[in-house]
Amino acid sequence: MTHFLADDGTKIHVKISGEGSPLVMLHGWTSSHQEWFPFLPALQQKHRVYRWDARAHGGHPIADQAPATAQRMARDLENLLEHFNLENVCAVGHSMGALTLWQYIRDFGTRRLSRLCIIDQSPKLLTDENWEHGIYGKFDQGQAKELMNLLREDFAEGVLKLTAFGLNRRARDKYLANASGWERSRLALRAQNPEPLIACWNSLTAADYRDVLSQIDLPAMLVYGGESNFYRVETAHYVASQIPNAVLHIYEGTDHSPHQWQRERFAKELMDFIDQLT
Repeated sequence: MTHFLADDGTKIHVKISGEGSPLVMLHGWTSSHQEWFPFLPALQQKHRVYRWDARAHGGHPIADQAPATAQRMARDLENLLEHFNLENVCAVGHSMGALTLWQYIRDFGTRRLSRLCIIDQSPKLLTDENWEHGIYGKFDQGQAKELMNLLREDFAEGVLKLTAFGLNRRARDKYLANASGWERSRLALRAQNPEPLIACWNSLTAADYRDVLSQIDLPAMLVYGGESNFYRVETAHYVASQIPNAVLHIYEGTDHSPHQWQRERFAKELMDFIDQLT
């Protein structure tokens, strides 16, 4: 694990492997660079892969860090690209990572990027009377406030319930049965410092990137779970309809992490997507 310094002096961890054109991979909320480990054997054969721990995530110390807002993480991404002098980057973002990319494009444009891969995300998480493509299709300010209270009371359980009591029935059943995978996730979440992650979540739910989508002048690959915990298939089609050069893949039967359930397919489709443009 190496690092670079963000422009506020914060040390950001990043794992680098492979040789070839640059591939930057941004993980989801409460996750780390390890999210991308299963794909390295395929990806690093032809690409130099950069996997960071976003600030407040992974192994970062918390004491002297600025809050991990969407704006700050987008700036961190620009700092990463500058530090390693990266151009013509394929950037992959899952969940929070996708929001970070949309914020980055709003703030810094697409000059350093060549293509984009977005995994299972809505440009606006909270719903209202005029927007139904957010979390669950019905997650408004009132529900967001309830979740924030739960996160402050029991962070791990709040995150698990957000995932379990959504659109994926299997997730609900597994949670209620306290399946081993859920218990492992619970223990991992309890090992994390909740306050900076709660502040991060608050920033993500306040964001609205609907206006950014039409400004994306790059080829974009979109990957959505056919049974996502959070988003209906209509959300995937909405995002695809708003990005001018987007190709949409629905991974049937998969949840909010479709790439993890169909790893070989994702690695192949991502490689094909990159190769057809080089």
